[in-house]
Amino acid sequence: MSLQPLFARRTRRMKASEIRELLKLLGQPDIISFAGGIPDPAHFPRAAFAQAMARATEAQAAGVALQYSTSEGYTPLRDWIADYMARHGVPCTRDNILITAGSQQALDYLGKIFLDPGDTALVTWPTYMGALGAFNAYEPRYDRIDPQANRPVEEIAAEAEAAGGRVKFAYLSSDFANPTGVTLTEDQRRSVIARAEALGCAVIEDAAYQELRYRGEAVKPILALEIGAKGTIEDCRTIYLGSFSKTLAPGLRVGWVVAAKPVISQLVLTKQAADLQTATINQIAVAEVAREVFDSHVAELREVYGARLNAMLAALERHMPPEIDWTRPDGGMFVWLTLPAEMDGAELLKRALEAKVAFVPGGAFYADGSRANTLRLNFSMSGPGRIEEGVARLGQVIRAAM
Repeated sequence: MSLQPLFARRTRRMKASEIRELLKLLGQPDIISFAGGIPDPAHFPRAAFAQAMARATEAQAAGVALQYSTSEGYTPLRDWIADYMARHGVPCTRDNILITAGSQQALDYLGKIFLDPGDTALVTWPTYMGALGAFNAYEPRYDRIDPQANRPVEEIAAEAEAAGGRVKFAYLSSDFANPTGVTLTEDQRRSVIARAEALGCAVIEDAAYQELRYRGEAVKPILALEIGAKGTIEDCRTIYLGSFSKTLAPGLRVGWVVAAKPVISQLVLTKQAADLQTATINQIAVAEVAREVFDSHVAELREVYGARLNAMLAALERHMPPEIDWTRPDGGMFVWLTLPAEMDGAELLKRALEAKVAFVPGGAFYADGSRANTLRLNFSMSGPGRIEEGVARLGQVIRAAM
């Protein structure tokens, strides 16, 4: 007997994550892996979390830490986030904030509350494959968000209507995007707001990598620019997603959403139906660690990861054939390579694994599966020596395949 015929239609659009599968390679010490987009566990603030967890489980505190809590989230953590957002030009209150089980959960909830089958989601080309995985279950049509404003919004809206729906939101990462490492300029961010206004849609700003800037001047978040123009977050269409996964620790699964109160209220209802709340003890620990060491810890990560980015860019210059192009990000965790048009990243990976080096093929980051001649390299998990060796191996594999 199989229950598969009873599965809902939406399950046909659910696909295994190539990244999650490739993470299994991290346990093989002979493979130099540039595949996982994950922070280096050697630089987790372990002592701070151990102390915070110990305090949270002391007799008197345990009644709060181990108990059910509000769906909105732990109040001291939401207050810390409100102060953090104010530092980035986003004045808001705790009522504009929902704590989620990582920003990945927020993506799923936003797909659930915005998308009807046939609606259009605008995404970058390429985009974060986890966002596509979250949205796919709600059966959208995908189109390209163009920060350069080259394509008429009337054409985008007409095509969405012809497909049986309307444009509901534009999703993008404005800083050091996964997978490309590209950062939008302030003019491009303002263009995104203007185009969303013309389309009457929301903007989902994924800020997972915002703190990981290693050089250059920070650019204000899209939400900050919109508040600057409109005066209050309550009049804004931008929904900001933050996460502690890339700064403090991913395993605790603590992220947040900042938006106008009606959006937060709808997301709270969605969370109540899904999992009631994010784990209280995790929120308490994150609140304490963020209050104690966030700025100093992020400064340490910038130094470590910045050196690794420099090592990767220098290694690419030394070892890649002249036909290969790559991005030169100012932060984040990724460098994006473009191969000659006739090459396939997935086929190249098979050869690379024989040479004991891994990466993520780029095709899965495109909503239409195109551009197979691309790949993503992660530098946060490897020291400069392994980066040099891994890029040298990859260069040899690429040359042999050309």
